[in-house]
Amino acid sequence: MNQEVIDFIEALKESWQVELSTSLREVVHQAIPDVQERIQYKKPHFLKNGKYAAAISTSKDAVSFVIFNATELTLPEGAFGGPPERKTLKLRKGDTFDSAQLVSLVAQASASL
Repeated sequence: MNQEVIDFIEALKESWQVELSTSLREVVHQAIPDVQERIQYKKPHFLKNGKYAAAISTSKDAVSFVIFNATELTLPEGAFGGPPERKTLKLRKGDTFDSAQLVSLVAQASASL
């Protein structure tokens, strides 16, 4: 656990963004038990063996969760956007996500890192 990442999440202005970001961070820790965390490009990044596995970014009205190394993933229809190697799930206030499905996707994507 990286204190900078904890501080980043706790400093978010909207409570729903704190809750979503905390839940997404837990997803990464379940998928990659030995994950390394750091703040890079002013947002939390999660690395496995020094390579990007996931990232969380926030904007005024959304929390985005990026899965790197996603080329081989089979993703739910319409849920993710972005280029083949990097897929983004964009969540807004009131949105939910399937935690178990996301853990599985992150684990699959990071397996070869």
